[in-house]
Amino acid sequence: MESTTANDRIELLSEEIKDLLHPHAVDDVKLIQKGLMLYRQGMVKQLQIWNAQITAMVQDVTACHVKLNFSHLSLNSCTCPHEGLCRHQIAVFFAAYSRIGSVAEWVAEWREPMKEKNDVASWGLQKAKDLIKANGVMKPDYARWVESFEVSFDTILNSKKYSSPFIIAELFNIYERRIKASAPVEKEWRLLYEMVGIVVSFKKLAVLTVNSGFAEDVVRRAYLSVFHNLIEDADELVLKIGVQSLPFDFDEFILKLKDEVFELLTVSSDLEQERIYLYRLLWTNLFKKKEWREEEIVLINDRMKSLNEWENPNPLMVAGIHISILQQKDELALDLITKVDDKVITPYMLHWIELLSQTKAWKRVGPLIELFISKLKGYLDFLRTYHSCASFTRSTLKAINPYISENGKAELYERAMLSTLPYSYTEYEHSLFERKQYDKWSDLQAFMGWNFYDLPRERVKVIEKEKPEVLLGMLHQSALNEINQKNRSSYKAAVRHLKKLRTLYKKTKRVDDWQYFLDSLMDKTKRLRAFHEECRRSKLIEE
Repeated sequence: MESTTANDRIELLSEEIKDLLHPHAVDDVKLIQKGLMLYRQGMVKQLQIWNAQITAMVQDVTACHVKLNFSHLSLNSCTCPHEGLCRHQIAVFFAAYSRIGSVAEWVAEWREPMKEKNDVASWGLQKAKDLIKANGVMKPDYARWVESFEVSFDTILNSKKYSSPFIIAELFNIYERRIKASAPVEKEWRLLYEMVGIVVSFKKLAVLTVNSGFAEDVVRRAYLSVFHNLIEDADELVLKIGVQSLPFDFDEFILKLKDEVFELLTVSSDLEQERIYLYRLLWTNLFKKKEWREEEIVLINDRMKSLNEWENPNPLMVAGIHISILQQKDELALDLITKVDDKVITPYMLHWIELLSQTKAWKRVGPLIELFISKLKGYLDFLRTYHSCASFTRSTLKAINPYISENGKAELYERAMLSTLPYSYTEYEHSLFERKQYDKWSDLQAFMGWNFYDLPRERVKVIEKEKPEVLLGMLHQSALNEINQKNRSSYKAAVRHLKKLRTLYKKTKRVDDWQYFLDSLMDKTKRLRAFHEECRRSKLIEE
């Protein structure tokens, strides 16, 4: 038996491997199976457990020498061609683990989350069936609805028996089927019941996420889609509710739902965008009475004053701006926007631009777009990754385009494209060319650092015919950039640019300017003998 210190190190290695491999991943399951088979067949030989590592030889098709490092799995090695954790390393781990515990129990424990997922469906459905029998189909009663949602959620998802984040989505499906089975028969009440269910369920799942301590990346991989599905369902429901006649006592339920929705702003420190989206959706489409919006502003301001230091104020601030816009208090909304950090508020401004554009409130949306454009460059600098910046730029141009088209604000659109370069390059380049703004088109190519011969030939031919002098500056820059590379191939490229320059100077009847430029260039580069040789070889200058 190894020392206690060695046992502890093997136990820590065991936990690291459990964290790395997931029982729901097919490749990981195969890896464990193959390693287990090698271990059980007695293929692990010469096992040695040292202070820093485990070493062994695994007799596979060919003998493989394995080292397992106690400090980090990335330092492991095996002489097989497989990259990363391989079956031979798993086999050696099992051989070492067998010194301190049961390998069969280790594998069973590792598989438990998958086992949970497989058997939870029948358990959950049976539990749901029992709950339905107890409750029956409920008449419209807001408090009973919420109690039913919470009891079902706690019974199915808050069970201590199931703790893996990767079974949350499966459990939530069971929970959803259970609450839909208890929905009112009347269509108008059923729609409201489902909306209340979405809000309560969203809040309950957000709290479960916080209490479980799941890492953000784990939540994203395991069940972020559940939150997004709830939002999509809410989107559909507000449309259906909006086109039907509502019962006389519907307002009583809406008032209570309004209180539930307010809690979305502070129920969690995570899921900020999802919580704000659901809040905005319901206030825009469902909570339309003037007095409700006035009361909501008071609630938001009061809650802001009582925030703790560790609480995220962004949802409350965005909610206050949203309600102000719904109240048509645009000056107040714009003032509030300027008080929020650009990297927080800028993406939310897209929604308000689209909201006002849908109602063709052009006078209102104009100042909002002006302010939005002033924040674009700073926000893109914050995003950093090219994919994120390009995606946001596409959303930006799409959102402001209706206002630009309707009001002929080409200058404003151009400012937006300038603020989002280089991500708006394709759109901006096309716009300049179509409007025959060839000078700006050439400046754009220079800004992007394109070589003259990288430009689209069709574009160049048109400009060369209609306004050839525009190309002179770019050719000058391209030629000088090549000369500064100071190698034979770049000198040849420079000569190509210079010969094209000569043609354009002749075409624009500026031969004297060409000769002056060439003489000056030859004088400045007189020490670059190889460059001068290329100029003579191409007959750009005389022997």
